[in-house]
Amino acid sequence: MKKLINDPRAVVDESVDGFGLAHADLVAVNAEPRFIIRRDAPVAGKVGLVSGGGSGHEPLHAGFVGMGMLDAAVPGAVFTSPTPDQILPATQAVDSGAGVVHIVKNYTGDVLNFETAAELAEAEGVQVRTVLVNDDVAVEDSLYTAGRRGVGGTVLVEKIAGAAAERGDSLDAVAAIGERVNSNVRTMGVALSACTVPHAGTPSFDLEDNEIEIGIGIHGEPGRHKIPLENADTITDMLLEPVLSDLGIAAGDKVLLFVNGMGGTPLSELYIVFRRAARVIADRGATVERSLVGNYITALEMQGCSISVLRLDDELTGLWDAPVHTAALRWGA
Repeated sequence: MKKLINDPRAVVDESVDGFGLAHADLVAVNAEPRFIIRRDAPVAGKVGLVSGGGSGHEPLHAGFVGMGMLDAAVPGAVFTSPTPDQILPATQAVDSGAGVVHIVKNYTGDVLNFETAAELAEAEGVQVRTVLVNDDVAVEDSLYTAGRRGVGGTVLVEKIAGAAAERGDSLDAVAAIGERVNSNVRTMGVALSACTVPHAGTPSFDLEDNEIEIGIGIHGEPGRHKIPLENADTITDMLLEPVLSDLGIAAGDKVLLFVNGMGGTPLSELYIVFRRAARVIADRGATVERSLVGNYITALEMQGCSISVLRLDDELTGLWDAPVHTAALRWGA
């Protein structure tokens, strides 16, 4: 294992510290318990947004703390849910009196721990709503979850719900926008290689040199099947067809196309995937109105990508375009 680390047990603490130092104009880091908060939080009269999960998916979630997205992010150990003892104070810290929305990826640990923190926050007088993200079409159940997993669509939920909160929407309205995004986005991923969790020291799953896994999860959970390596267009078609079919994308639809890298894939390859996906969508008579390409929800150094498609309407498009200023996503501000 070759990694730029010191002690494997200190990876998350040292990484979060470095993130806070690098982006001190945007965020502050609370050391104990560990969470990252928007520098100007709580924003008076604004609904707070909190998300989190296991580390190793950077820039998710800390990279999306800032104006127009999250008010706080709560990192657990690598691929391990944060605890209620972290989530509760982060929730309280961003509450301005307008309430807080939790954006939670559908993994059993995340769901249970955010649920506990929400109950504790409610008991302390903080109104909480939860948006559960479950956009993965690859499998219904996995090693980590009951039902569909929360993957690339999480980034889109955080951006659009964040814009709704920033414009002054109520607690219930922000949660409803998040749920609307989740119900209109689907994702599927592929792994070309495994990743290595620092404290484990060995690859998290096995793939032969000429083998890929279709439908992989962001922690290396199994997908639909392993197949011999194919060219980029063939792999793109395998990922995109289930996404478009599940959404029922048809002629006249307008969509946001998001090609996400898993951490170890060059941008040049992601653009090859985007090129093919955009053509397939156009062949269906739909229009790619908005796009995002890059490493936004990763699995350490895993090679591979995911494709997300979000069906847009005028309001969702406007919220996507709204100003955002975070470490990993920024425009219009």
